[in-house]
Amino acid sequence: MTNPNDLPAKSPQESAVETRHIVLPNDANHYGTAFGGAIMSWIDLIAAMSAQRHSGHEAVTVSIDRINFITPIQIGDHVNLKAMVNYVGNTSMEVGVQVNRENPYTGEMVRATTAYLSFVALDENKKPCRVPPLRLETDLEKRRFAEGKLRIEMAKDFSAKIKAGRKII
Repeated sequence: MTNPNDLPAKSPQESAVETRHIVLPNDANHYGTAFGGAIMSWIDLIAAMSAQRHSGHEAVTVSIDRINFITPIQIGDHVNLKAMVNYVGNTSMEVGVQVNRENPYTGEMVRATTAYLSFVALDENKKPCRVPPLRLETDLEKRRFAEGKLRIEMAKDFSAKIKAGRKII
C-alpha cells in the first residue's frame, strides 16, 4: 500500500463535477414531480465521478449518508448537479452533491436537494487503496472538511451503538 504522504494533495476543486438533466415524464410521478429515485440515481453517478477524479481509481458507493429533498422538481425543469469531495480518510471519501432546479425560461435556480455519500477507492485488484489528502485552501473548504469529518465520526459512533445494542437482545 502506498504511503499517504507519497500522494500529492489535491484541492476539492480538482474533484468538482457538474452535469445537467431535464426532467422528462418518465422521470416523474403522477403529480408531475421528479421521482426521488431518479434524482438519487443522478446524485450517485455524479458523486462517483467526483470520487474517481479525486482518487484516480475506481470508486464505489459505500453509503448515502444523508439526502434532503428540499423542494420538488417538475417535469420540464432543468436539473443542475454539482459534486465535490469534502472529506477524505485513508481509503474513503465523502462527496457532497448539490442539486438545483432551474426554470429553463427564466434561468431562476432554486436548491432542490442536497446529499452526502461515502465512497471507497479500489485498486486494480478491487481492494481498498489510499486516496490523496485534501489540500484545503478556503474557509468554505475547511468548513466542509470539518463537517464531513463530523458526519463520518457520528456514523461510526451510531454503528457502534447499534452493534452494542444488538448484543443485549
